[in-house]
Amino acid sequence: MSNIKEHELIEGYKKILVNYLPSPTVHTIALWIRHYNFDLKITAGRSTKLGDYRSPYGGKRHRISINHNLNPYSFLITLVHEVAHLTTYQKHKHPIKPHGLEWRSEFQALMTPFLNQHILPPEVEESLKQYLLHPAASTCSDDALLRALKKYDKSRDHWVHLEEIPQNSIFRIAQNRIFEKREKLRKRYKCIEINTQRVYLFSPLAEVIPFKPKLEGKHNKENTPTKEL
Repeated sequence: MSNIKEHELIEGYKKILVNYLPSPTVHTIALWIRHYNFDLKITAGRSTKLGDYRSPYGGKRHRISINHNLNPYSFLITLVHEVAHLTTYQKHKHPIKPHGLEWRSEFQALMTPFLNQHILPPEVEESLKQYLLHPAASTCSDDALLRALKKYDKSRDHWVHLEEIPQNSIFRIAQNRIFEKREKLRKRYKCIEINTQRVYLFSPLAEVIPFKPKLEGKHNKENTPTKEL
């Protein structure tokens, strides 16, 4: 490809990325898309994940998707998280643990150049540095980082954090599934889905819409399987 067409391609990426990323990172990420040769899909908001990575198959390139409704700092961190899956795949292929030592090393290496550059708000950067010491499968699993990032989310009418509503309150989540909030178990709240009576564990910072009506009666199924949400 000629230098002129290469430049036009990069500039085209930048025109899209500037709507989602902190402006100082746009050029670097545009270069990454070209260098790592991946398709970036910006999707509708998903409550179950912020982004994902798919390795090449059937003649397709690496594919990364990121939720469109993330704030710029969450978008950046999520994108770096997924690119780390890509570079881990390139170096190790299969089988390795999705978020094992290999991925952690890649994520730390890719994320570090964005630190100490006045790109991230101080509280986000400090929380991110702590998270990078032991990065996990999702930034949502780190309450300090999640709290710092949520300060920059656009406000949504009627949505509150789960920790803000009383125990035994009824609430719904984005997929219109309805739950009852129960006691806190270590870092997460035990919640019971009304329709299935299954038990789930929610982050205190999960975004929910509380119901005004109170649920009559108790829904106790202590031996039902517990799942992460």
